[in-house]
Amino acid sequence: MNKFKHFLGIDISKEYFDAVVILNGDKQNTIHNQFVNDYKGIQALHKWLKEQNATFENTLICLEHTGMYGKLLIKYLMVFKFDLWVEMSLKIIRSIGVQRGKNDKIDAERIAYYAMKNVDEAVLYKAPRKEVDKIRNLLSLREKLVVTKASLLRNVKELKSFDLEVAKLSEKLQKSTVKGIETDLQKIEKQLDKIINEDENLSRIFKISTSVTGVGKVTTLFLICFTNEFTMYITPRQLACYAGVVPFEHTSGKSVRSKPKVHYMANKKLKKQLHMCALSAITSDPELKIYYNRKVEEGKSKMLVINNIRNKIVHRLCACIKENRIFEKRQIA
Repeated sequence: MNKFKHFLGIDISKEYFDAVVILNGDKQNTIHNQFVNDYKGIQALHKWLKEQNATFENTLICLEHTGMYGKLLIKYLMVFKFDLWVEMSLKIIRSIGVQRGKNDKIDAERIAYYAMKNVDEAVLYKAPRKEVDKIRNLLSLREKLVVTKASLLRNVKELKSFDLEVAKLSEKLQKSTVKGIETDLQKIEKQLDKIINEDENLSRIFKISTSVTGVGKVTTLFLICFTNEFTMYITPRQLACYAGVVPFEHTSGKSVRSKPKVHYMANKKLKKQLHMCALSAITSDPELKIYYNRKVEEGKSKMLVINNIRNKIVHRLCACIKENRIFEKRQIA
C-alpha cells in the first residue's frame, strides 16, 4: 500500500459529493472541491485530480458505504482504474477520536486522513459481478414484498378481534393486492433460480452451501452477496464475526467480569438467517441435536448453545467452499 502519495476522501450525498485530497501525505496540504453526483460530476472530479497530479497509480480513494448514492461514483472510479477503499462509517468516526463540528467538507477531510493514517490496513474494493448485483437487488425487492404482504395480512388478523365486519371488508379489498404480491414473489424466485443455474461459479457455491444441514436458498443468496462469492473473508472466524455469532470476552481488572457476548456490530440480516439455519439444523442434524441437548442439560443457556451452532454452521460452510466439496453428515452410532 506504500505506493500511494495522495489520499482522496469523498463524502457522498444524494445530489453532491465533497472531495478532499491530501497531497504528498502532508495533512496540511489539502485541497477541497464539490461535484454533482452524476456522470459529468465524476468526469470533473477525474479532471480535477489530474490537475493535482493525482493519478490512479499514486492515489488511494476512500469513501463510506452509502448504498445507492455511491454506486455511480464507485462504478466510474473503477473504470478509471483507481484503487478504492469502501469503509464502514463507524470505523472512520471511532478512529478519529473526539471531534467538534461537522459539515461535508470536514467529513471528506476526515475520510482522507483516515485513509492516509491507516493505509497499511487498507482493503481495496473488489466490485461484485453483475450477476451478484442482480441477486442483491432481487433479494432487496423480495424482502420489501414479503414485509408488505405480512403487514397486510397482520392488519386483517388484528381487526378480526375488534370488528369482524371491517376485517372482512379489508380482506376482500386487499385480496387482489396480496395475490399480485404472491405472483411477483414467484417471478422473483424464478429469476433468482435462472441467475444461479446459468452461472458456473454461483451454481457451484449454491450447491455446496445448500448441502450444509440447515442452510437454505435465501441464506445462501445472502451469503453470496455479503461475501462477494466468499472472497471477502480469509478465515471462518472473520465471517462469523461479521455475522455477529462470535462471543467476545469482556473483563477488566477484578471488578468487571461479564460473560462473553456477541458484539452488536454485525450484519443483522445474515445473523437472522443463520439463527433460522441453526434452529433447522438442531432438528435435522443428529450430531447437532445431540450437542444441543447435552449442552442444555449441562445448564448452558439455550441461546448460547444456538449461537454456538450458528458458529459451527459458518465453519462448515467455509470449509466446504474452500475444499470445493459437498457437506456430509457424520454417522452417529
